[in-house]
Amino acid sequence: MKRLGIIGLLIVALGGLSACVPGRAKQTTTVNSTTTGQQLTDLKAALDAGAMTPAEYEKKRKEILKNKG
Repeated sequence: MKRLGIIGLLIVALGGLSACVPGRAKQTTTVNSTTTGQQLTDLKAALDAGAMTPAEYEKKRKEILKNKG
């Protein structure tokens, strides 16, 4: 009986340690290095290419300008 208790404790302890293994949890960081001017230029190019409607362009343009600062 005592043996089962020790084995159970070992299983719990080892299970807890597995969460501490480096590389096990993934962390992602996104860096946006595009300037506001470049975003607006790309947006205008999409409009000119017909990839979006004028209404979609205007909505996205306002979002970009709002998030600028």
